[in-house]
Order: sequence, then C-alpha cells, then structure tokens
Amino acid sequence: MKKYIPKFMFSVYHYLLALAGAVRYGFPSRKLIVIGITGTKGKSTTVVLTGKIFQEAEIKVGWVSSLTINYGKEEIMNKYHMTMPGRFFIQSALARMVKNGCKYAIIEVTSEGIKQFRHKFIKFSGAVFTNLASEHIEAHGSFEKYRAAKMELFKVTAKNKNGFGIYNTDDKNVDWFFKYPIKNKYKLSPQNDKIDFKLNLIGDFNIANALTAATIAKSQGISDKTIKTALEKIKFIPGRLEEINEGQNFRVIVDLAHTPDSFEKVFRVFNGLPHKRLISVFGAAGGGRDKWKRPELGRIASEGSDIMIICTEDSYDEDEQKIADDIVAGCKKTQPEVILDRRKAINKALSLAEKDDIVLILGKGTEQTMVIGNHKSHWDDRDVVREELKKFK
Repeated sequence: MKKYIPKFMFSVYHYLLALAGAVRYGFPSRKLIVIGITGTKGKSTTVVLTGKIFQEAEIKVGWVSSLTINYGKEEIMNKYHMTMPGRFFIQSALARMVKNGCKYAIIEVTSEGIKQFRHKFIKFSGAVFTNLASEHIEAHGSFEKYRAAKMELFKVTAKNKNGFGIYNTDDKNVDWFFKYPIKNKYKLSPQNDKIDFKLNLIGDFNIANALTAATIAKSQGISDKTIKTALEKIKFIPGRLEEINEGQNFRVIVDLAHTPDSFEKVFRVFNGLPHKRLISVFGAAGGGRDKWKRPELGRIASEGSDIMIICTEDSYDEDEQKIADDIVAGCKKTQPEVILDRRKAINKALSLAEKDDIVLILGKGTEQTMVIGNHKSHWDDRDVVREELKKFK
C-alpha cells in the first residue's frame, strides 16, 4: 500500500506531525537554549560529553541522543532504535526538560530526522558540525543530498539572530556549512587550542569528540577548569568502546561501529594496543540500508582480525544469510565463520578467546532492541556479553 502513495504526501504528513507536536506541547524550545549536533560520527558521544560538562558547571541541561535521553532530572537508555524518535517525542522531551527547570537542551540531529522534518518547529540556538562520511546514501539518493540534509540544521540556526555555530575545520566538507550567516562562529580543529586534560576514553576520535564538547562549553562561558574536571571524571561512554569485565583474562569491547569509516578507526585503535589475537563479531543492518558498505565491512575486519564471526544485526525484512554473504564477499584475508544467531556468535567468540586476546562486538552498542522480520525484541549487546561470560565461570 505504501508504495502507491506519492512521496510528497509523506513529506506533508511528517511536516504536519512536527507542527502538531510543537502545538501540543506549546513550542517548548522557545524556553530553552537548544544546541543541535550533526555529522556522521561522534554526535552521540559529543552530546553526552557536553551534557556532563554542563552538569559539572551546575547548569541544568537535558539531552536526546542515540545513547541516552536526559530530561534534566532523570537519564534513561534510548530504547526507540532511532536517534530522533518521531510521534511527538522530541517536542514532548523538550517540554519535560522545561518542566524540570532545564536551561539547555542538546539534541543529536540526524539526516533521517531532518528528512522527516523532526527538526521543524525547534528553535535552535546553536549548530555543531562534527564530520561527514558516506552513510545513508541509498536512503537520500546521493552524498550531496545527504550532506544537504545535514546542512539544514545550520540553515535553521541562522534564522536565530543570536545563533552560534561550531565547525570542524579539519573536515573537507566544512565550507558547505560555513555558508549560512550564523552570527557567532567558532572554528574547531584538534590541531590547535587544546585544553590540558587527561582523557580516559580510548581513541584519537574521542579526543576530537572531547574537544568539540569543550568548544561548545567554552562558547557558553564555561571555564577551562570546569571543562577539564568534567572530562577527566568520565570513565566511559555507554556502548562506545565500552569494556565489559566479568573477571576474564581477555578484553571484551562493545561498540556501535557500523560503517567502514568507524570500522577503520576501531580496528586501528585495537590493533595498536598490546594483544595476542583480535576476534571480531558483527553483522550489517537489513531493510535496504547501505548495502554497498557490507563487503567493505568484511574487507576491513578481515584485514584487522585474527578470527571473524559474522552474525545478524537487525535484518528487518531482508534475508539474514544474504546479508552475511554480502559481508563475506569482501573478506580477502581472514575468512569468517557465519553464525547468524547473534547470541550464539558472541558465545562462540568468547569461548575461543584466550589470555590477552581482544574481542570486539560491533554494530549495536547500547541499542535496546533487535529487529528480525516484523519481530522486535529486547536486546543489549552489553547484557548479552555479561550473560555469556558468566556461563564460562
């Protein structure tokens, strides 16, 4: 039935839904300083890091990210399997933040969310650009359209006469974001203006995320001392290179990495650390999402792993074996074992792990559901890893 409905009707539907949500909750963003963070990678980590800095500065803040949702008084895991949930959710969350006395709201803004007008009727005071790489190309039609969706955040922020923008000047796409006449512009480059702090998070990309969060905080008048204190208190970000330790003599890491760019970074990090063998477990999402990347994920993992296990990751209406075959097609070095059942795949990896090995469980991070066909069930890679580790005690 859906395929017979003209595309513009879906646009009208989403637009009216966004308007109805804003009206229903009284346009809550007008009572907040809303900061939107967009880009391909680092958005959710930057949202959480920024929120923690604001909390350290005793500024009442709430946020919405793919990791957690904070309403100002309580923080919960994002259980919606989407970063910007629809059906009035964003406006409802902002209204709750207002009720809880928040001054700031930090929103992770996705290209899919913008495509469905979920950013509409939100008064953005600040826009942050992290970086841009190929992702969701099939959903948008081209990289240019994907980039244009990201740019929309800066376009709407420019309408705020006191708006501010923060730009990663190390990214080659940054000039596209600079073109909007935002009043206050802050250039971010990991190569300069570094605050002296010790970061507990692994990976150079987390340094970039922390510097972005620090730049946002500085733009709002928060001191270097407070920023340093906040960042040094953070031990890990849920589902982002999160280590699971149940007393085993090998390392287990859970991470959301699901694109070639993020795979490259994760494998580079852990192959650069002391270890005996590297074991990876991952799949790729179905539903027609970015099929091009599947053999690329296989290639990168086969070059960086000593042992590989391919499994299911939200296959939706696609055949699980076909998705696995697409990944295997790119494996040129290490040849993988295919165990479609994700729990069994994780169990097999843990059973193979020996002292000083590193096991990487990639693709889902803190996601709270698994979707296979039309069935959605509760799932958390971190919980599954803990449960399976305990079986070996």
